[in-house]
Amino acid sequence: MTAFEIFAGLLFGIAIYLIGRALLTGFYTVAPNERAVLTSFGRAHRVRGQTTLDTPLADHLSEADRQRYNYPQIEVIPPGGPYFCWPWQRVHKVNIAIVTASIGYDPDSPEANQGGLVLDAVTQDQLNIGVTGQIRFGVCEGNLYAFLFGVKSPVSHVMGYFVSILRERIATFRALQAQGQDLTQQIEVHFEGISINDLRKNLNLLNEQMDAECRSSSARYGIQLDASLITGIDPPNQIESALAAINTAHNEVSSELSIAQALADQRIEESKKAVEIQTMKAEAEVEPLRWLAEQLRLLRESGPEAIPGYLRNVKLDLFQRVRQVFLPFKP
Repeated sequence: MTAFEIFAGLLFGIAIYLIGRALLTGFYTVAPNERAVLTSFGRAHRVRGQTTLDTPLADHLSEADRQRYNYPQIEVIPPGGPYFCWPWQRVHKVNIAIVTASIGYDPDSPEANQGGLVLDAVTQDQLNIGVTGQIRFGVCEGNLYAFLFGVKSPVSHVMGYFVSILRERIATFRALQAQGQDLTQQIEVHFEGISINDLRKNLNLLNEQMDAECRSSSARYGIQLDASLITGIDPPNQIESALAAINTAHNEVSSELSIAQALADQRIEESKKAVEIQTMKAEAEVEPLRWLAEQLRLLRESGPEAIPGYLRNVKLDLFQRVRQVFLPFKP
């Protein structure tokens, strides 16, 4: 057997092996809760001329971040199959199901934040508090490039992004003060200068602010923050009793102010009713005089003899009602 025949046989064997391996391992399927991206020699198949700036995801990015997070759009393989890939290609499957985690969850250090259950934060008045709640997130199908190739650990990035925004919001949180508040509401807002009271009473507002701030996570890291729900804000144990006493005093003051406000409102309503009644009485007394003046005006317009005739008829009517008449004496 010549060297050429040996070389040809070796090439034929390698070809048979590669073809057999490709046929055996080249087919794959995509589950209903998965999406897949195919790369050739490490490069994903891209949609020509399309980036994240051409999608609605860029609407939540600031002008400074639009160029920084300008990722290309790639071809996404939908659920189904079987699909085929060559040996030089690689399939990246991504689970797009919504995941629920505690807001204290740290993918890099699971033991941090009291085992991922309580997140530490500092309020505006330098009070260390523990925040509990949940966050739901999932992979954004419209930006799989950022999730697979943009950052090394997208879940760690998005959790760090969420925690940093939450701590910044807690440190600078101020309850919105509506215009036109009554005395009770104004004093109550002034009393609630304690930031933890503001936070506890405005958890819905804080959750809405967090949802609004985290809408850009899909364009940044390829992970969509579905919702965040902060359920508890607890102060340190050593000041719990002091805060309880303050809240008790606050409730007592609010109750007294509410009673005083209600009494004042009642007095005001009673005064309004009294003024309205007296006004109606005065109008009732004035109305006949107005009618009489209008009748006299009409009589005057009808002719010079109308008013004397009217007065004569009035006198005759009065004479019929009286029993005695006293006339002036003329000697």
